[in-house]
Amino acid sequence: MTRFAFFGGKGGVGKTTVSAAYGLKCANADLETLVVSTDPAHSTSDVFDQQFSDEPESVSDHDGLHAMEIDPDQEVEDHLTELRRQLGEQLSPAMVNEVSMQLEMAHQTPGAYEAALFDRFIDVMRDADDFDRIVFDTAPTAGTLRLLSLPEFLQGWIQGLLEKREKSIEYFERAALGEDRIQEMRETDPIIARLTERKQRFEFAGEVLREDAAFHLVCNPDQLSIRETRRTMDTLREADLPLAGIVVNKLTPSPDPEEDGRGARYLRERVATEEERLAEIREFDAPVLAEIETRTSEVVGSLLADVAGELAIEPAPRP
Repeated sequence: MTRFAFFGGKGGVGKTTVSAAYGLKCANADLETLVVSTDPAHSTSDVFDQQFSDEPESVSDHDGLHAMEIDPDQEVEDHLTELRRQLGEQLSPAMVNEVSMQLEMAHQTPGAYEAALFDRFIDVMRDADDFDRIVFDTAPTAGTLRLLSLPEFLQGWIQGLLEKREKSIEYFERAALGEDRIQEMRETDPIIARLTERKQRFEFAGEVLREDAAFHLVCNPDQLSIRETRRTMDTLREADLPLAGIVVNKLTPSPDPEEDGRGARYLRERVATEEERLAEIREFDAPVLAEIETRTSEVVGSLLADVAGELAIEPAPRP
């Protein structure tokens, strides 16, 4: 069974509802399950009517179900603090001040958000021994894809830095100390150690994402959502990431046959339009895992269990 399940899609399509419902379904199947929110909106607390932190906590009234909410802004700040600490151990005070200024500016860029969040994301995957299933309620599609493209990109980048660092040691030590000290310096160099550790983290993440994860896309029956879903499918396949299927959410319920007022006529026209959109989605090269009608109230409590029952994503039995 794949231990890691991801639910992505355009903002507002209902990823939190679907991922929470799937988490509940897994827990009801006797799987120790963790739902992880990486979405800045943090709607997971609203779904379960319980405040969560950035560490796993049990969900009230649901045995085997746990949740956590990662704060992206705090992750960026923690990431910057840790980098400063490491620099302080390896550089002179004058260099630390200069590099720290550069880091401060770099952490104002969108890429810093993804890099910091991805570090936390890897920590969750590496520390997942207590859980049979980890369900990620990911951020909107654009941010998610930047996040998931990091392992391959950063592996190559870090490998290049490693090679340059090893060359610089070789040239310096050969000139200053002689051939015998080169290997010793490579083995004790803190920068090489740090780069190697980073490379191993990203190799781990890339392997997990391709071999022990399943990606589910949530979309609504409208053209904007459909186009976004199609683009995301293409990107996932280009990255060789496994697409499990599509969940169509927020479908309009049909009125009863005898109803013929203005509201009923509006609903019938809307349902007819959505049927055309559904037909288009069913032609995608991916299975439709659920077609979920919109509810008149927030999907919490028993309604969440109803949505879980509509998901044709069966939890695998405990290995």
